Amino acid sequence: MTKEKKIMALAEEHIMNTYRRTPIALVKGEGARVWDANGKEYLDFVAGIAVCNLGHSHPQVVKAIKKQSKNLMHVSNLYYTKPQGEVAELLTGHSFADKVFFCNSGAEANEAAIKLARKYAHENLGADKFELITMKDSFHGRTMATITATGQEKFQFGFTPLLDGFQYVGFNDPAALEKAISPKTCGVMLEPIQGEGGVIIPDPRYLALVREICNRHKILMILDEVQTGIGRTGKLFAYEDSGIQPDIMTLAKALGNGFPVGAMLATNEVARAFAPGNHASTFGGNPLAMAAAKATLEVMLQGDMLEHCQKMGGYFLTKLQALKARHQVISDVRGKGLMLACSLEIDGAGIVKTCQERGLLINCAGGKTLRFVPPLVISAKDIDMAISILDVVLEGT
Repeated sequence: MTKEKKIMALAEEHIMNTYRRTPIALVKGEGARVWDANGKEYLDFVAGIAVCNLGHSHPQVVKAIKKQSKNLMHVSNLYYTKPQGEVAELLTGHSFADKVFFCNSGAEANEAAIKLARKYAHENLGADKFELITMKDSFHGRTMATITATGQEKFQFGFTPLLDGFQYVGFNDPAALEKAISPKTCGVMLEPIQGEGGVIIPDPRYLALVREICNRHKILMILDEVQTGIGRTGKLFAYEDSGIQPDIMTLAKALGNGFPVGAMLATNEVARAFAPGNHASTFGGNPLAMAAAKATLEVMLQGDMLEHCQKMGGYFLTKLQALKARHQVISDVRGKGLMLACSLEIDGAGIVKTCQERGLLINCAGGKTLRFVPPLVISAKDIDMAISILDVVLEGT
């Protein structure tokens, strides 16, 4: 039995069957590449699902984690730590927000946002205002509250009864949102771009119209930037392109460049609804996670990473459009920054598998959408290589 097969066999024997895993065992990563236990190299256009935005094992992030681990890895949030304040200052200094709550994942960040919205509404809008409107085909996590917020039945199947207080409307449909608001509505929760829904990009004015609707009805606007945040779309946060500011925003994925960390940000007005005891996280904002997040943010903000993302995103989109012209199986191409997708006329699982066999890791969202979320350090040469592999694979479909 090979080293790789031993790793997979151990997992199959002892780990719950909650993932449909690709039959490779990855052991090393650097930049835009990873290697399996047999030594095979892969060009990684998944990046931990939009997590490793600075690339695998970025030297500055590795250095920060090593240094912090020698000093202090964890203490309770009953005490102050310097790294936590530093990361909060970076986040609030470069966003609309005034306050931050730290946690460990996107689901936890969205859970915190749901609780804060209800608490704020209870104290400021009335106890009868507790409902959130979310979008069909959205994805907000897998806790009970966040799968209820998620507008896709496939994630909810088998877990009913779901929580009360959620309803769904079509994404990119301001009229449907306006119609759905009731006396019980306390807020609207949505992704600037739907990731798991298939990289669905709304009309340029959509977020501004949602903001106007929320202002008119005096309800909260919550943006889930778990996947779009920390540079993925070519801005630090995707909402920056819309000219608006939300009341609450959630982050995770790329915030620690692979180290688990999440955050929920809010304005002072909304944040003051939380008091000691209302919400907490044992590991949220621990010094090691904050060291990773601080290093990630500093790299993202100090160099030309965002400009590079925009440039490479435009280059990649052009190449995908040319690929579409050569292959009828591609029905649509779209993207913003380095969050791109191809819609297919066929199921994409076979294409993902064949690409993996040829040394390219990609992802399929929603069955017929190839999703590309490579590290933001990706080069034009890497993109050309990925396009070449896709070209050959699609030729065989």
